[in-house]
Amino acid sequence: MMHVYLLSMFFRIGLFSFGGGLAMLPLIFQSVQDFGVMNAQEFSNLVALSQVTPGPIAVNAATYVGLNYAGVLGAAAATLGVCLPSFLLMLIVMKFIDKFKESKGLEGAFLGIRPVTVGLIGAAAIFVAETVLVNGDLFSVKLFQEPGMYINLVPCLIFLATLILAGMFKVGPIKITILMAIIGAMLCG
Repeated sequence: MMHVYLLSMFFRIGLFSFGGGLAMLPLIFQSVQDFGVMNAQEFSNLVALSQVTPGPIAVNAATYVGLNYAGVLGAAAATLGVCLPSFLLMLIVMKFIDKFKESKGLEGAFLGIRPVTVGLIGAAAIFVAETVLVNGDLFSVKLFQEPGMYINLVPCLIFLATLILAGMFKVGPIKITILMAIIGAMLCG
């Protein structure tokens, strides 16, 4: 029964998410919260793991959730669920692409979907930033005068260093990920 639920849950996520894995993260988080299997910190770890392992982030996240809560069959069901909608939709689109290539309605739909995609990716970024950078315990310092608001110093410094290395010095993501994992292990491990 759990396998069927995971297949159904991730099929809906795959069917109604546009913009790739990062845009799917808010839907995945909401679903696992409704399912009651993961808190915000665990989900933040899932996002980090899904980012640094090879493959699409949504597939990695689905596999992780399925494996943790229903074993290998759960992983297979969740992975199939998140992949199947894209596969089926691409088969349908390829069948009709020439017929609707010049459609103003289709162009308008894509114009409407693009900002939604950016918004969903932004929501995922804000969620992950909140769970990683604020209110944790890695060298926390009090933030402003808000009671209970703390900023995590080490993750914030790693975040800023990553922005500088990627943005200014054009260091590749693999090198940055390995470097920051080593720094995190040394400072927080």
